[in-house]
Amino acid sequence: MSRKLKFTKMHGTGNDYVYVNCFEETVDNPEELAVRVSDRHFGIGSDGLILITPSDVADVRMRMYNLDGSEGMMCGNGIRCVAKYAYDRGIAKKQTMTVETKSGIKTLEITDKDGKADYIAVNMGEAILKPSLIPVNDDGDDFIARDVEVNGQMYKMTCVSMGNPHAVIFTTGIDELDLDKIGPYFENHPLFPERVNTEFIEVIDDHTLKMRVYERGSGETLSCGTGTCATVVAAVLNGYCKKNEEITVQIRGGELKNTYLDDGSVIMRGTGTFVFDGEIEV
Repeated sequence: MSRKLKFTKMHGTGNDYVYVNCFEETVDNPEELAVRVSDRHFGIGSDGLILITPSDVADVRMRMYNLDGSEGMMCGNGIRCVAKYAYDRGIAKKQTMTVETKSGIKTLEITDKDGKADYIAVNMGEAILKPSLIPVNDDGDDFIARDVEVNGQMYKMTCVSMGNPHAVIFTTGIDELDLDKIGPYFENHPLFPERVNTEFIEVIDDHTLKMRVYERGSGETLSCGTGTCATVVAAVLNGYCKKNEEITVQIRGGELKNTYLDDGSVIMRGTGTFVFDGEIEV
């Protein structure tokens, strides 16, 4: 029997998701719903589905699903939108907010403008560099600037986890790359037992990076918050940028400002944007 499901469309620097307030709504099969709502021709259109639910250990909990229905560990752009939703709708009217994710509890600092969340800083936690924990099929202590063959071509690759596994490639001419063609070879490379998100980076200067991203389960997206964090970590590890300095990462949906700290954690700063409320028959 069909019923109406209320939802909210939001985006973080162009990384758009369908958000469902599970304080009020029930979603029985989020994997199937994610596939349905994400379709840009026959559904609402999004990079995936995010559920905002009660939490026993934080102010709210988020569950994130890619457009292929697979559940993700973390979403940097999504968590800012979750915080904005919770703040603006009165679920957690706190300028310091905690959000439970599959990769741990994250703390966010919210700047209020006219009673609504405006600019949001997220402590994304410590960057994971050990290959077995990213995970990468390698028994070393790190995976920095390694030569990796992908579909017959050699790439210098640095791997980092920010709750999700990332492979970062520093190169030039990223606007000309055919990510739809080469992206799946990275995503499904045998190095990565859980697949991988791949970032292609041009270094503009020591405080500015330009990024395109191919996400596992979603393909190329306009933005990836954890990807910009992994990119800044990789840029420091490869000598392009410095720790404790704010780095601007330009992405197709806008820009994020991230800082890789001495303690190994990364602070990500950006906005979350409300698009519209609606309802769909499920």
